[in-house]
Amino acid sequence: MRVNEKSYYVYILTNKIKTVLYTGMTNNLEQRLIEHYIDRIERKTFTGKYNCHFLVFYKNHKYVNDAIAREKEIKGWLRIKKEALIESFNPRWKFLNEELLGEWPPSNVYHRK
Repeated sequence: MRVNEKSYYVYILTNKIKTVLYTGMTNNLEQRLIEHYIDRIERKTFTGKYNCHFLVFYKNHKYVNDAIAREKEIKGWLRIKKEALIESFNPRWKFLNEELLGEWPPSNVYHRK
């Protein structure tokens, strides 16, 4: 990838027992996962309230408008369709945080300013 090119990610998180799904979009997936982890005790956010910081699905998009449209599309789906998407990418619902970041939980955690 060239330095000036951006990537945008649509991702799905779950909680430890995989009962809740959260769909999001970001241009920095690694940092966003860290922020969801930091917010795990913040009850004012959806991911904090339900302790969702375990990555089970992500997809890279070249254009921000494509990522936004896909995020909205997935958010409108029933859970069974989201589960099928996850299983097509990650059949065992393995938590992908460590694979993506190299360690989990992260040791160097901070929110973007």
